[in-house]
Amino acid sequence: MKRNMQSVWAILMIAILSSIGMARVAVAASAGEIDTKVNGTLGAFKDTVPGGAEFLADAKGALVFPTITKGGLIIGGEFGEGALRIGGDTVDYYNIASASFGLQIGAQQYSIVMVFLTDEALQKFRDSKGWEAGVDGSVAVAEWGAGDDINTKKFKDPIVAFVFGNKGLMAGISIEGSKITKIEK
Repeated sequence: MKRNMQSVWAILMIAILSSIGMARVAVAASAGEIDTKVNGTLGAFKDTVPGGAEFLADAKGALVFPTITKGGLIIGGEFGEGALRIGGDTVDYYNIASASFGLQIGAQQYSIVMVFLTDEALQKFRDSKGWEAGVDGSVAVAEWGAGDDINTKKFKDPIVAFVFGNKGLMAGISIEGSKITKIEK
């Protein structure tokens, strides 16, 4: 009986992982599509975060994922594509992915703007072959009071992530364990 349950779980896992792989191919966006969505996300960031435009101008780089889709029914995952901007120009394209197992049900979409505050953090990220948040670099998920200018905050981590939902900045989202990989477009 135990072997039968293990076989059922193994088949279920293979089916889910296969469907996730096919979905990733189906939703792959072109470079132009990603850049257009990145522009929109950065515009929303600047409109939502007081002092956001100046904060981005002072940053060494910004990795922007306009749409990350996360969902799960016991087994969960997330996936999104984005671009790294340095000096306002796209220099590389990346995807973000993670998987999880546990009590979970539902789906959501959100955007992430990861801001590199030091040259060292940016270079370490760019030199990696696959970067994992929380393992390869410490990332602070930004939270602050409405109306506070972001430029008045002192972040101790060299990378700060801003998570947006369809209703503005979101709290309580963790990107730790998410794998970020450079892709060709």
